[in-house]
Amino acid sequence: MPDDEPAAQATAPAQQRVRQRSSRTQPQPPVRGRLATALAAAAPALGAYAAVRLIGLVVLAAAASNADKSAFHLLSGRWDSVWYQRIAENGYGYSVTLPNGDVHPDLAFFPLLPALERGIAELTPLSLAGAGLLVAWVAALFAAWGIYAVGAHLYGRRTGVVLAALWGVYPTAFVQSMAYTETLFTAFAAWSLYAVLTRRWIVAGALCVLAGLTRPSAAALIAAFAINAAVTLVQEYRAGRTNGIIRRNARMLTGTVLAPLGWLAYVVFVAVREGSPVAYFDVQAQWGNSIDGGVALASFILGLPWPATLGLCAALAGLGWVVFLCVRQRQPLPVLAYCITLVVISLIGSGYFGSRPRLMMPAFPLLLPPAVALLRLRTTARTVTVVAVLAMASAAYGAWTLLGPGPP
Repeated sequence: MPDDEPAAQATAPAQQRVRQRSSRTQPQPPVRGRLATALAAAAPALGAYAAVRLIGLVVLAAAASNADKSAFHLLSGRWDSVWYQRIAENGYGYSVTLPNGDVHPDLAFFPLLPALERGIAELTPLSLAGAGLLVAWVAALFAAWGIYAVGAHLYGRRTGVVLAALWGVYPTAFVQSMAYTETLFTAFAAWSLYAVLTRRWIVAGALCVLAGLTRPSAAALIAAFAINAAVTLVQEYRAGRTNGIIRRNARMLTGTVLAPLGWLAYVVFVAVREGSPVAYFDVQAQWGNSIDGGVALASFILGLPWPATLGLCAALAGLGWVVFLCVRQRQPLPVLAYCITLVVISLIGSGYFGSRPRLMMPAFPLLLPPAVALLRLRTTARTVTVVAVLAMASAAYGAWTLLGPGPP
């Protein structure tokens, strides 16, 4: 563990409350000054993240040039990116009927990214595709910053830097450079969790609202809020602190009530538009994204040749081991609840199997155990070497995937 690890914060809540009370009595520097200080502290993490993603972009550009394809088009004009840009240009109402009769309506896609794309395209010379990339790339930096903030708060600044870098070399990290919603959602999720960890409940709830307008994965963040609030109230009740329990926790409960409003707003919008209270879930089912408890995953695994079956089972076992390490690491309840819920949601859906690693990418707390382990290497050079090797592997996989026919 690094020397600056705040190990006492998880075991000394009373001391933490004393520090918080004393900090409120001291004059605070201007907001601009605090922001500049926070950005300066995060600069190594942002630099490491930008470096590993630049490797991915350089490898993709070289591979695309060799294949006589446009790297810009590969990142901004395929698969889900096209759906978002069509919504940005024309609003909702488009659907595709597949040869087998399945209908895919655009209501499956949440509205925040296309709204940002349209706004930027109207205010700047950028096309919708360029606006989508701008949103994704800027959001990626904010996501890396938020991931660093969570890691540094829990295990020290060095861990935060490595955590941000590891998120940038995730196997499907190439999606972080695409006009997709993963970076935007992860930015909101990371900063929302950081706000929870620092007890800024209203800010956390507001960020969760924005996450809920970005991706259905916000259900994991909403669940984390609800679980944290429920456990807090139960603990106080069992401790006999029933007098004023609601008043003491008013801000936490307000943030928890705010959290689902973005997601619910879009579900209600679809319901009103389609004239059915369950229309949103019908839309997801049309895309094959209903929850089946893992039946589709099991069927996919059993239908593979046995070497592939064994390899995939080993990968799932590895995922389970990492989740166990997160539990053993005693990550704070809201962080752990968000991470595990997102993993479970990604595995129990009936959707396209190839998208599941991408769906789990916002579960960045999974990378906390590897980040801490990397810092146990004897020298910084060894840590940098490991991250560089992972960056090259991630870049090669990303180029291979983007040059292929199937979506990530």
